[in-house]
Amino acid sequence: MKDVITQNLIGGAWQDSASGATFKNINPARNSDEIGSFPESGVEDVDDAVRAARSAFKTWSRMPAPARGDILRRIGDLLTEHKSALAFQMTREMGKPFFETKGDVQEAIDTAYYAATETRRLFGHTVPSELPNKFNMSIRRPIGVVGVITAWNFPVAVPTWKMFPALAAGNTVVFKPSEDAPNSGALLTKIMVDAGLPDGVLNLVQGGAGAGSALVEHPDVNAVSFTGSTATGSKIGEACGRMHKRFSLEMGGKNPAIVMADADLDLVLEGLVWGAFGTTGQRCTATSRLIVHEDVHDELVSRLKQRADALRIGYGNEDKVEMGPVINRKGAEKILHYLEIGKEEGATVYAGGKRATGADVDDGWFIEPTILTDVTPEMRVAREEIFGPVLSVLKISSYEEAIDVANNIEYGLSSAIYTKDVSMAFRAMHDIEAGITYINGPTIGAEAHMPFGGVKGTGNGHREGGWEVFEFYTETKTVYVDYSGRLQKAQIDNVED
Repeated sequence: MKDVITQNLIGGAWQDSASGATFKNINPARNSDEIGSFPESGVEDVDDAVRAARSAFKTWSRMPAPARGDILRRIGDLLTEHKSALAFQMTREMGKPFFETKGDVQEAIDTAYYAATETRRLFGHTVPSELPNKFNMSIRRPIGVVGVITAWNFPVAVPTWKMFPALAAGNTVVFKPSEDAPNSGALLTKIMVDAGLPDGVLNLVQGGAGAGSALVEHPDVNAVSFTGSTATGSKIGEACGRMHKRFSLEMGGKNPAIVMADADLDLVLEGLVWGAFGTTGQRCTATSRLIVHEDVHDELVSRLKQRADALRIGYGNEDKVEMGPVINRKGAEKILHYLEIGKEEGATVYAGGKRATGADVDDGWFIEPTILTDVTPEMRVAREEIFGPVLSVLKISSYEEAIDVANNIEYGLSSAIYTKDVSMAFRAMHDIEAGITYINGPTIGAEAHMPFGGVKGTGNGHREGGWEVFEFYTETKTVYVDYSGRLQKAQIDNVED
């Protein structure tokens, strides 16, 4: 597999941007390592890509769905074959350790096989008619051209959550990866077309906000699926609403893990380290708030500090590294700014709290795993998404208080509760305002065949993954077959007095 691909893919042809403009991509763990220069695409490039997708839709949408599934299955096979090589390049580009990027690719593999099987299950409904000798049914039809805009933190898994079901349903795709993970997006695209996707079915345009805006605003894009910040998602929602096009938004999170007094603290500790500091806290589902009962607060945070301080930080393609860098200078500066805000508001930096130093990390954007204690619910560090290895700890004295604290924010993506009380666990399933709730597990760990998404400021109601995502990528068409041989009038008064 080629290590770096620095062109767009439009209508089956790899090409530079129309303007010739490029942007550089840098290894966040080793800033001296320049991965490559990628096309800074503009309106003309997006227009060409949408035109190619629109043309390919005519034949792709008419291909039998199981035949589309065969191609998706081959994509899964190729991802399996290139898993380690792809994961290495992903780690080089966006920083998380190699064992995590391999998991990212595995999630894409699982999604490919799952979407392939669903091409034989794109169910409609058959229902009785109110009239004799008449047959009623609904069928699924593809929407058209789908614009896919994704974040950098899961540069293979998240795009496949969107693209695989979109393609399975018969849509064509224009894909714009994050400008912080362009190579991962290009390598994924190459694997997909090598598996047999016809020209124009999948098109790749690299670039930043200009390319993304052109894609959202294009009149021939029928639907947009976006993962990223709440601010950007809100702008996309406004544009799509104005243009009457379907859109799915997966945005921010401020995910709580509630720890009750009866919890298994050994299990809690493992879950918190993984949930708060996995992917350097740069997951929309990362555990960013620990809401812990006062009876176990001191013991838990003391043990958690020991584990956080012992994490090995470094370049994720090196052996035994447990936590990588944050994505770039801007991300690092945002995190450090929030730590200053937290201190000004009265929070205590209990562990970490600054840029990591040392020979292994001086050439990258590394932040120490950080624990903030003495946090209260009204503080910004308890309410706003920091997107880094920062865990805010809030002390509570009851289940009811824990639920109030957990719910009293604008986000509602993932959540967790640790307790041995079955009654309390089942209450929490209903009481926590989130799209996902884990019982005795961390806030991260989505499975490919389950719906994924949030409520409130996290999303706009659609779900990715599982069976529900096919609702987004298809239109329902209602069909009536009247075989009575005569005019039958529905929706009038056919009932005799």
